[in-house]
Amino acid sequence: MPLDSYGVLSGTLHRHFRDQPDTTGRPFRVHLEVDAPAGRYRCAVDVAGERAATGVRWTVFPLAASILDPVPKMGPGYHELSMSCGSGALDHLRHPALADRPGFLFPRRPPARLQALLDRLHPPHPWVPGSGADAARALESVLVPGREVLVFGEPLADGLGLRNVHRNQGDPYGSPWWPDNGVWQDGAVLTRRPDGRYDAFLHKFAGQADRTDANGRPEREV
Repeated sequence: MPLDSYGVLSGTLHRHFRDQPDTTGRPFRVHLEVDAPAGRYRCAVDVAGERAATGVRWTVFPLAASILDPVPKMGPGYHELSMSCGSGALDHLRHPALADRPGFLFPRRPPARLQALLDRLHPPHPWVPGSGADAARALESVLVPGREVLVFGEPLADGLGLRNVHRNQGDPYGSPWWPDNGVWQDGAVLTRRPDGRYDAFLHKFAGQADRTDANGRPEREV
């Protein structure tokens, strides 16, 4: 089953800070404090810990605001999103502007001419492997206090904040996160640039599959 709830927080970044890494397996997070009409939200972005034992991967790239419609027009605050295409929800593997290769949408790799056109419309943005500290630095590179920020993830059960600000599909059967698999419920952090575009930070854990079925579960090899 998918996450219990999913949405986007739109607000102003107040500050950010990171945990000090340790050797106990405790999650290593970058914390964002975001101001919105209801108050100051705290968003925890896990970049290491037990779940990242096999490594973490991330990508950073610019996006036009129109690609995120209708989210940029929703105004400040937390907004619940339907886990479906067109609602404003994100899917790292299915959204044409987020997928590393839009050809993922085809059962087989599309013809070369069509792939070239897709690459021009949505340039590929490879995922970079590294440590949690490396991923934290990549995220921090787009965080500017005072700028508008969009945080996609699952709202906390108590208090103002978001969690699961990362890919939420592709976890293998038997893992603690298998029940959370789902489509159109992926996390991300985006900050608005002076030119109106957004800098997007997406990340996933190396154990998560890059191809999933309609339930967000790893696609079986044929």
